[in-house]
Amino acid sequence: MLTAAGMAPVIGAQGLGHLPAGPLPDVLFAEVARRTGADPAGAPTPGSVAEFFAGTRIDLTADEALAAAEDFGPDLVVAELCDFVGPLVAAAAGVPVATLAFGPPLPPVFTDTMEAMARTWHEARALPWEPRKWLLDTWPSSMRADGWQQPEGWLALRPEAFREPGAVPATSPVSGRPRVLVTFGTWFGEPAKLSPLLRSLSALDADVVVTLGLAAKPEDFDVDHERITFVGFTPMEDLLDGVDVVVTHGGAGTTSAALLKGVPLVVLPQGADQFFQAERVAAARVGVALDPASQTPEGVVAAVRTVLGDGSIRENVTTVAKEISAMPDAPEVAATLEAGP
Repeated sequence: MLTAAGMAPVIGAQGLGHLPAGPLPDVLFAEVARRTGADPAGAPTPGSVAEFFAGTRIDLTADEALAAAEDFGPDLVVAELCDFVGPLVAAAAGVPVATLAFGPPLPPVFTDTMEAMARTWHEARALPWEPRKWLLDTWPSSMRADGWQQPEGWLALRPEAFREPGAVPATSPVSGRPRVLVTFGTWFGEPAKLSPLLRSLSALDADVVVTLGLAAKPEDFDVDHERITFVGFTPMEDLLDGVDVVVTHGGAGTTSAALLKGVPLVVLPQGADQFFQAERVAAARVGVALDPASQTPEGVVAAVRTVLGDGSIRENVTTVAKEISAMPDAPEVAATLEAGP
């Protein structure tokens, strides 16, 4: 896996190979702010998002990535939809690209702006701009907006949490109370922001489990630690066993994992693409989405109570879970990629 050196603890813990290249998002956000004054995380616009992914990130990552990839010698590059370092590496190596889509399709104004900016890097390096060969789509069809059209090279792919081969699934004690999982991903779970929400949730007659971000520690949270359980990096599939509702920022991976498990969501989008996921969750009635003004401790508790008490939401998410389970799995899709375009 080619990504920032700072991700080594997470990648190494899962037994994956790591080609370090480029800085972590905090450095990229700071540089985008220095260059443009924009905030692509909290207030995403086509221009600021393009500058983050197709401008600043390429500028600060490309040289290391190209050198690492040259030594590695890839035959195929799989890159996330907003990753434009991967296509640059693929162009230099002369190999095809499979694009991994996460969440609902992004509006064309975002993708077109990013691609236009990324092309300038290819031109500067005299590297061809090659269209992707495949689009690996992990989003269920029933949750797409009206008017969506299947693009060329489209392949459905079941979103599944990674588990190291041979690993024993984690287990959690069963108390008989509702189980609430709170997870705000790697970068959006600041203790100061989450602590008031957690204090309110801990007042419910429920078991509350909270995931820690990349650098946070349990003692950073101002909460009653006897009423809340904190966990480090754990496969999402394990965390979701027995969970009745997920309270989350709405990251694509967390959202998809919850849907696959048939667990309804309370989504508090913080930035980036999370607003797109939140809108689709609300439209499909597989959970509740809160706008920024409603993301108060009282608003979150009320949303959790709504989800726990609304049987139709549970029925809807169960239907979506069955749809996702029927999508082709990773080995099946990998066989298609190995067969070539």
